[in-house]
Amino acid sequence: MSKSSNIKVAIITSSFNSSDTIADTIISVNNQTYSNIEHVFIDGKSSDDSIEIINKISIREKIVISEKDKGIYDAMNKGVAIANGDIIAILNSDDFYADENVVADIVALFEKNGADAVYADLDYVTGDKTKIVRKWRSGNYSHGIFKWGWMPPHPTLFLKKEVYEKYGNFNLSLKSAADYEIMLRFIHKQKIKIAYLEKVTVKMRVGGLSNSSIKHRLFANNEDRRAWIINDLKPYFFTLYLKPLRKIFQYI
Repeated sequence: MSKSSNIKVAIITSSFNSSDTIADTIISVNNQTYSNIEHVFIDGKSSDDSIEIINKISIREKIVISEKDKGIYDAMNKGVAIANGDIIAILNSDDFYADENVVADIVALFEKNGADAVYADLDYVTGDKTKIVRKWRSGNYSHGIFKWGWMPPHPTLFLKKEVYEKYGNFNLSLKSAADYEIMLRFIHKQKIKIAYLEKVTVKMRVGGLSNSSIKHRLFANNEDRRAWIINDLKPYFFTLYLKPLRKIFQYI
C-alpha cells in the first residue's frame, strides 16, 4: 500500500448473506497499492458469516453497518451518506478489482483530467473466476450516446462525493435500474465531466436480476424507460432496444 494521495477514496460494499464471495471483494481492496482508502460495508442483517469475514479479513480503515434495509440501492444510499471519501466507488460482494493498481490508476486520472467521474471496463466471470464469459468495453463517452443505448458499467464508476451531494442519490422507486437512472441523470442530464480509463478494473460474477430471464429483461426495459421519464428526458424510439442489444457484442 505504497501509493498515497490526499484524495480519500471510499469503497462501498453492500452485502446480504454473501459469505461465499465477499472475501474476494475484501482481499481485492486490501491489495490495492493506493493507501488512502476507506472500506464501507453495508450489510442487510446477514444470517451467515459475512460480518465475521469482514471483521477478520478487512485491513483497511472501515465502517461496518449491519441492519435490515430496503434492498441494494437503499444500502448504497446509506453507504454514500456515511462515507468520508472525496471519491466514492461501489464494489458489491460478488465483484472484485482486477488488479492491485485499480484505485491508484483511477485517482491518477482524476488528478490529470479534473474529472467529476471516472469509468472503465469490466469482465463478467464464472462463479469460480476461472473463465471470462463477457467483456464490457465501454469506449469513450460523447454527449448523446446514452440515446444510442450506451452506459458505462456501474461497478467501474468512481464519482466525487460532491456529485451525489449536488444531484441526489439512488432512486428507490426503481428496483433494477436505479444504477442506470443515476448515471443517466449525472452524465447525460447534468453533464458532469467524465473520463475513461481504458482498462478492465472490475470482475463481476455472472448473474443479476436484470439479465437472468426474458421476464426480468422486459421488467428492466420498462424500468429503463421510467429512468428517462423521471428525468424529463426523451430517448429515441429505439434507444431502449439498443441498450440490451449492445450486450450481444460483449460475448464476441
